[in-house]
Amino acid sequence: MKKVFLHIVVLLIATCCSIEPQPINYGKDACHYCKMSIVDRQHNAEIVTKKGKAFKYDAIECMVRDIGRRDENEIALFLIADYTIPGKLVDATRATYLISATLPSPMGANLTGFEHQENAIKIQQKKTGDLLTWGEVKNRF
Repeated sequence: MKKVFLHIVVLLIATCCSIEPQPINYGKDACHYCKMSIVDRQHNAEIVTKKGKAFKYDAIECMVRDIGRRDENEIALFLIADYTIPGKLVDATRATYLISATLPSPMGANLTGFEHQENAIKIQQKKTGDLLTWGEVKNRF
């Protein structure tokens, strides 16, 4: 009986604190930083802490600005929407970013993220703008 109880406790601990993105309920979830409704599937973002708590954002710039209020050592995942696949969250630290006045984002920073650099370059050729890395985005915002 003790072994069964122990297995149940271990299973509960393992499942209650899973470190994975939480789905965004578009039109209902609010941005943790600015409190606006999250409706844009191409510019949203999410942080997941090492304890499994998710914080959702309506724009990449909101997430980056909120990072300054947090201990980055407590964050397990930085995620952004891939502009070319709306609603798909990808690793923000490996993404390529485009700031383009002809590609507005929800909070007005004109910041868009791409999982693959070649997709960012293709959009940059059509829309113009500056390509940035994760480190450059964090420094700018």
